[in-house]
Amino acid sequence: MEPSASDRFDPHAITRPDPALMTYYLSVAALTLVGFPFVILPLYFKYHTLSYRFDEKGVAMSWGVLFKREIYLTYRRIQDIHVSRNIIHRWLGLAAVAVQTASGSSGAEMTIEGIREPEKLRDFLYRQMRGARGEDDGDPVSSDDEALVLLRSIRDGLERLAAPGAGS
Repeated sequence: MEPSASDRFDPHAITRPDPALMTYYLSVAALTLVGFPFVILPLYFKYHTLSYRFDEKGVAMSWGVLFKREIYLTYRRIQDIHVSRNIIHRWLGLAAVAVQTASGSSGAEMTIEGIREPEKLRDFLYRQMRGARGEDDGDPVSSDDEALVLLRSIRDGLERLAAPGAGS
């Protein structure tokens, strides 16, 4: 049986936002009426320069013409992930995935816009985040951590001493 499209989700293939994001930007700019030319120009350039890169260590996002902005977040730094859709997003089948870190800002460190399968991207990011922290096997710290190995041996020694019949 051939895998369905939902089984073949590959975040590494997401390098640009979905083309419907430009329609979203046009709709948002049109809602400003008089401010349309001032709103659409930055959004137009943002759409045409926006790019994403997912690798084994983290996710990168860049955009800009005159002032190029680049953000790189390692999976280890990710604290929380939110998927949001307003009414226009839902109409166009899009969503925005906001990635938050433990930085001092209250907002998202990165917002991945123009995504068609946000739940799958969110699940991927959560898996990567947990894997980067060594939580895949339920153990928050990897077993090769020397301090953890020492603490576990102390714990085991204390448990042996406290066991009935272990002492004199």
